Amino acid sequence: MFKKDFEKTDKLFWHDKLMSKTFLKLIPKKIYPNHITMFRFLTTPIVVYLMISKQYQVGMIAFLIVAFSDALDGSLARVRNQITTWGKIYDPVADKILISSMVFIIVFKYIDPLTAYLIISIEVIIIFVAWFRLKKGYKVQANIWGKIKMCLQVLGVFVLLLAIVFNIAELFPFASGTLYLAIAFAIVSLLTYGI
Repeated sequence: MFKKDFEKTDKLFWHDKLMSKTFLKLIPKKIYPNHITMFRFLTTPIVVYLMISKQYQVGMIAFLIVAFSDALDGSLARVRNQITTWGKIYDPVADKILISSMVFIIVFKYIDPLTAYLIISIEVIIIFVAWFRLKKGYKVQANIWGKIKMCLQVLGVFVLLLAIVFNIAELFPFASGTLYLAIAFAIVSLLTYGI
């Protein structure tokens, strides 16, 4: 799960190069990408608790740290050639649990239930399509559309939290628009078999 069966990648994204010159230098060699994915699984319930208990200021910081771990583990896997089958499956699952939890707790309440249900439904469909394709022997991996979708989802949730914490009504439409754009990219990601 962590050390054996590493695969090499033939493709680095632009942010991988940036991460390799900055944050990845701070990560010891004994820390593998799957460790960071496990961190996301373990810390998402903390973020959920903070949101449910309406500790939005601390929750916003915790959410950003946990969401950033997604960029960190993906770049680490590609830059250090530490891609695993486990990581390809569970990294997107960890992302979808984090985003779906946030959407269910705050988008449902502060934007509207339809948007929340739409985002969560598409995320569930993406996971099932990826699982089905994996079972059929097809390659399943992140693509640029899925990465843009995740960035937009994180940005939308973050802006929504800013609007709530600092009581800035003008940010609510921006948060909504960003999440609607994320839905569009989620559909493109689904149609191009990304995760």
